[in-house]
Amino acid sequence: MSGLKRSTSGPGERLAALRGTTPQSPHDARAIAALAANPGCARRALLDGAGIDKDAAARHLGFPAPFGQSPFAITRGNAFESLVKADGCAELLRMLREVLGLPIAEVAYHDVENVGAHLRHAHTRALIDRAAAGAPGAGTLYDHPLLSLEIAGSTAYLEPDVVAFQLGGRFHIVEIKSFAVIDGQADPSAVAAAARQAAVYVLALRALLEELGHDPLKVSHDVVLVCPENFANRPVATLVDVRRQLAVLRRQLTRMTALDRLLDDLPEDLTFDLAPGEDGLPTRPPAELADALRRTDARYAPDCLSACDLCFFCRDEARQEGASDLLGRQVRDELGGVASVEEALGLADGTRHPAEGQEEIARLLRNAERLRKECLA
Repeated sequence: MSGLKRSTSGPGERLAALRGTTPQSPHDARAIAALAANPGCARRALLDGAGIDKDAAARHLGFPAPFGQSPFAITRGNAFESLVKADGCAELLRMLREVLGLPIAEVAYHDVENVGAHLRHAHTRALIDRAAAGAPGAGTLYDHPLLSLEIAGSTAYLEPDVVAFQLGGRFHIVEIKSFAVIDGQADPSAVAAAARQAAVYVLALRALLEELGHDPLKVSHDVVLVCPENFANRPVATLVDVRRQLAVLRRQLTRMTALDRLLDDLPEDLTFDLAPGEDGLPTRPPAELADALRRTDARYAPDCLSACDLCFFCRDEARQEGASDLLGRQVRDELGGVASVEEALGLADGTRHPAEGQEEIARLLRNAERLRKECLA
């Protein structure tokens, strides 16, 4: 992009220009959690920073992503959550006594939703403030709390399933999911996604405590994951350490608050505006929008298929370029500066001379090719 005129406006104005007439899309926990799934993608950071509806963009481009649960899965999930929270979260309290060591006497329950949506955030703040200060009568379980988190200059409102407060002065996020734990094992990708989402809530609750003048580390990095056991509706709880997800999330959110560095690399006339019509549907020519997106750096990986609405568009782009990203993050990272599959094959069979800095990876690829031929022979 050398030779292009750079924008001299501030980051907020530049992000608004990227969004254009498209209404700003609020961040939810799933979208924020997806930031931790691919922290090196500049395209994702810019789209999220500008508040672009990636699902609408993907559909307009002809690459809709199959996100969202089936009606059956939603019904099953709601029924399981109702079971866990029935009778003032009695079943959940039983599990918390086991995994957190809650004393039997500590059973105070607050349903924050009962105060009305417009007061939930303020009421959540007041309840958490009292509990963190050790005020008499502070509760143990907070159902339907409403937290907030600053994302690139805008406020995202988030609703964890439950915040549990232990008498010893520690808060724990409780995440209720409907995927099954079979013989003590759950789908690793589902657990990873749940951990990333729970990390968003941990970060938001820590930010609230810090804002209220309390120690943010009162919020534990161990979250309580509740799932059905062995295809039955009997819930089982386990602790999941989300420190790694928290570290990645912090780095990505810091990166989004410093988007000016990414914006500096964009041409001044670039915009992701969907140009919605009176019916709200995009009117911008899809080819024009695709060209605008291709002027940003993406970092596609197969994991994106479960985390990003633009995954099919970026996969198609990577296929056209023959990018090594298609082989997965581990292979791509091991290949170092080798950007394409064709380049890797050329270095492996010796038909391509390694560029400066590629000598070591070229040697490894040639050895791998030699071993492959020996095995085939």
